[in-house]
Amino acid sequence: MDILYLLVPLSVVLALVVLVVFAWALGSGQFETLDQEGERILFDEDQDVRKKPSDTA
Repeated sequence: MDILYLLVPLSVVLALVVLVVFAWALGSGQFETLDQEGERILFDEDQDVRKKPSDTA
C-alpha cells in the first residue's frame, strides 16, 4: 500500500510531461503536413540531380 504513495504522483507527473511534449509538438507545427512524408518516398531525388547537368549543356 505504501508504494501507491510513490506510484500515483509519479504517474501524474509522467502524464503531465507527455501532455507538455504533445502541446509543444502541436505548437511547433509537427502535425501540419502529415501527407508530405508519405508522398516524399514516391519521388526520386536522383531525377533532379540528373537533370541539372543536361540543363547546363
